[in-house]
Amino acid sequence: MISQDVFKKLWDNGLLEEKTTDQPYCESHNKFLADRFVEGTCPTCGYEDARGDQCDKCGNLLDDPLDLINPRCKVDGATPVRRQTKHTFLRLEELQPRIEEFTKLSEEKGGWSKNGRIITESWLKKGLKNRGITRDLSWGVPVPLPGYENKVLYVWFEACIGYPSITANYTTKWSQWWHNPDQVKLYQFLGKDNVPFHSVIFPGCQMGSGDNWTMLHHLSATEYLNYENGKFSKSRGVGVFGNNAKDTGVPPDVWRYYLMKNRPETGDTQFEWRAFIDSNNNELLAKLGNFVNRVIKLVNSPKAYNGAIPDSFSASSLPISITTSLSEITDLLNQYLAEMEAVHLRSGILLAMKIAEAGNGLIQSHRLDNALILNDPALAASVTGTVLNLIYLCSAIFEPYLPATCASIREQLAVPFLQIPSEEDIANGWKPIYLQADHKIGKPSYLFSRIDDSKADYWRDMYGGNQEERRKKEEQAAEIAAKKAASKAKAKEKKAARKEGVALKKVVDAKIVETEKGGMINGEKAAPREEGEVRVEEGEAMKEVLDGVSQVTLPPS
Repeated sequence: MISQDVFKKLWDNGLLEEKTTDQPYCESHNKFLADRFVEGTCPTCGYEDARGDQCDKCGNLLDDPLDLINPRCKVDGATPVRRQTKHTFLRLEELQPRIEEFTKLSEEKGGWSKNGRIITESWLKKGLKNRGITRDLSWGVPVPLPGYENKVLYVWFEACIGYPSITANYTTKWSQWWHNPDQVKLYQFLGKDNVPFHSVIFPGCQMGSGDNWTMLHHLSATEYLNYENGKFSKSRGVGVFGNNAKDTGVPPDVWRYYLMKNRPETGDTQFEWRAFIDSNNNELLAKLGNFVNRVIKLVNSPKAYNGAIPDSFSASSLPISITTSLSEITDLLNQYLAEMEAVHLRSGILLAMKIAEAGNGLIQSHRLDNALILNDPALAASVTGTVLNLIYLCSAIFEPYLPATCASIREQLAVPFLQIPSEEDIANGWKPIYLQADHKIGKPSYLFSRIDDSKADYWRDMYGGNQEERRKKEEQAAEIAAKKAASKAKAKEKKAARKEGVALKKVVDAKIVETEKGGMINGEKAAPREEGEVRVEEGEAMKEVLDGVSQVTLPPS
């Protein structure tokens, strides 16, 4: 196990030490408590629901969970007490000079986010303190030392080492990525509250192990994403989380778009249901979706090009009205590349949408439709070929954000995956040269669908309460749905029964009429029946009818 290997090498290199310390212990359920299972009031900002490892409001990291004011056990609310226990500490004081040298170089070369630099420099300025990296817990990575059989590695030590561990689970060649600093650059994305673990402690462990690790190049730390002018809180059921997002039925790409364009890169941002729906209806659907669909539909029309790029299209002989637009697209594409290289993901997706808007502008300024195809076929062919190539470009620049959408675009264009062009590729301007004349495209398909505006209030109510309220709402919704389904099934059964009854009555009536007219009974001509006369043969005929109906009648599902 990689985390145990790093631990043993730190031990062998004299960078770990043992100490007997006081740890929080719950006498109510007789267990040592992990720092996160101690809650109380933050001694720095006064936030009443701070955790024992850090305060989510001010970001302060606590050395001792019992430094919280009025600490309580998260499990049962009891007041924890101090109990002595032996643990292993990482000697960060010893590692600080090497960590400082590393972070200074990495910040400059990798272009860290501003908050990442400030938080890291603040930690180093205060002076690093040795920190415990083992805990008295029943679940976790076992400590590879004798006498530590009932202890595990503390999560903040082994969590970042989990990155190479995950890679190792994926491929036996994991070291080609993680022990290859000359050819591999490590980019890490995280919230600002996790900066020190990635910028100080993980690099310190890597250097302390003595191995040739691929180390942090760029650190992209975000501020906080808040929820409807409040805070997300999973324990209180406030906010929408991964499982909730799935339950809404909204496709993942719609979520990815809204969260990326709302990414809190330079300051806190808000998740709002109204804005979420607007981003789908007024941006994804109205801009990107409309651009792609209207062009591919037109090209597939028998009145236009019957599914193929017009044979007169040539990227080398475009009118000035189009080349002027291509200059604008080139500028936007260069900005996009610069922002993506700097890991400004929010700006990147906004620029990608501007490129799609430029495609819509090209169509509108030239009024591309069947009339233009009829009256000016050369211009229509130039516009059509250009915007189809632009759609293909969109499949590349949106790929990091909207992978499922881009896969659909490629299917509709009948083309393979396209790499994002480099600055060298567009040094002389972007040109529509991917798709040539006569290329046969696929069939149109909608990329996005409209979300009803009323859903904003529904979802805000659904995800605005605590877990228990949400559970009750979900149970009530499921109960109502089950009753509706049962009622529908019962109505279906009654309808089927009525149809069977009508059919049976028609058959019986036909038999009776036949008998009254002197029809056949047991192969012989029957005499007309006197008024009020009942014949045994008619009873037999009725039985035959009933038996026949029962054989062809299916039981209700």
